[in-house]
Amino acid sequence: MKPTILVVDDDKKTVDLIRLYLEKDGYRVLTAYDGRQALDISRRREPGLIILDLMLPRVDGLDVCRILRSESKVPIIMLTAKTTEEDKLAGLDLGADDYVTKPFSPREMVARVRAVLRRVHTEDDDGPGELVFGDMVGDFVRHEARIDGESIHLTPKEFRLLETMAKQPGRVFSRLELLEHAFGFDYGGFERTVDVHVMNLRKKIEPDPAAPTYIQTVYGLGYKFEELV
Repeated sequence: MKPTILVVDDDKKTVDLIRLYLEKDGYRVLTAYDGRQALDISRRREPGLIILDLMLPRVDGLDVCRILRSESKVPIIMLTAKTTEEDKLAGLDLGADDYVTKPFSPREMVARVRAVLRRVHTEDDDGPGELVFGDMVGDFVRHEARIDGESIHLTPKEFRLLETMAKQPGRVFSRLELLEHAFGFDYGGFERTVDVHVMNLRKKIEPDPAAPTYIQTVYGLGYKFEELV
């Protein structure tokens, strides 16, 4: 049985359009029209995925995303009329799994839903729950990294980068591959943002970020997670 999808937007026509296409594709659909209602329904009904508008009354979409991500791993697709790189990255850095910009194609929306759910299910079944690298432990069940037993705070995107590379040590990932594997889709012109996320991740996990032990730069190609002997 396909999972239930929660659609959150203050525009009823938008909600009805998305619901129509999702139901045609076999999904059950819940709806909410403001941020507070979205939080209440998601907590009570535990949908399998949430389509979340950025601009919402009562509690805005970014705050809803932040709160939900602190409580669960439910996949979130941000729906936004804002098109600047900063607006998109704000939602992604809070833990959203994808974004769709208004105006949008309903068929594309359904395709994005399928892709996000497929990726999440693959991640849930993929590889060991924990890996040890020297003093660092990657716990992929609890979604945390620990160094000398101390939990290290990583953003969702930083953790996905770590998980993607650590599960295949020695493999060189291009920036585009890291966008697709770790972030879930092609950002288009956002490949350079991988460098920023890698830099921030190194600051948190490397003994010396200037001379990294774990995440190595492969010049002209991308990055790899070092195989420690």
